[in-house]
Amino acid sequence: MDTSRPLVVILTARPSGDEVARLCAELAAAPPGEVVCEVGALACADLAAVDALARLKLAAGRRGHRIRFHGAGPDLRALLLLTGLDGTLPI
Repeated sequence: MDTSRPLVVILTARPSGDEVARLCAELAAAPPGEVVCEVGALACADLAAVDALARLKLAAGRRGHRIRFHGAGPDLRALLLLTGLDGTLPI
């Protein structure tokens, strides 16, 4: 990974458990650095989406990555605020 440019991972509209596991494995294989997770394609803001973000955040932290989430819609932002995860999963 080029350390001057962030690693970009993209969540699909409805990320499956297998997709999230694959993205976590990708993070585990990459050297520590900046990661941008594009979440703009998420079709709906639900607890499954929050779970996917949390799993990615944990996987990134275990490897020493600095992850940030980009492109969240107002519904996802509101759900993170409602669940109290807006500070843990900053969008």
